[in-house]
Amino acid sequence: MLRAIAAAGRGEWPAGEAVGTVSLDYDARHRRRIRLECDGVGAVLLDLPRAAALSDGDGLELEDGSWIGIHAAPEDLAVIRCDDAHLLQRIAWHLGNRHCPAEIRADRILIRRDHVIEAMLSGLGAPAVPIRAPFAPEQGAYGAAQGHRHAADAGHGGDYG
Repeated sequence: MLRAIAAAGRGEWPAGEAVGTVSLDYDARHRRRIRLECDGVGAVLLDLPRAAALSDGDGLELEDGSWIGIHAAPEDLAVIRCDDAHLLQRIAWHLGNRHCPAEIRADRILIRRDHVIEAMLSGLGAPAVPIRAPFAPEQGAYGAAQGHRHAADAGHGGDYG
């Protein structure tokens, strides 16, 4: 089985030369070592020196010098929209206070489906709408300081919800 020994961000690897791809949800994109089933090349062992926060469009270098492209897999999410910017800010505070991973956009917030959180949001006047889309939540101050990034930071997040 080939090993993936390095990761590179979007635009930092020869994407046009990828020998395969792998679709991973948010949790699976934050690993150091795991077996991956890749389209085009089959099983690959992700074997990085340290855990990496991979984003849609990133690449994994295999030990033979070839590359695998990363795709963010769709997940069950809820999108929160508000006509009132202040209410959306309050919602962001409540989600952060509960350490709920959230993808923050100017006009909406995406979270993973959670019936308890969704009930809280409804009670605050911002019902969540279920969607299926890739998830790229904020990494937080300490994650960003360590060089982690996500799709929205790199300017290649989708326009989901």
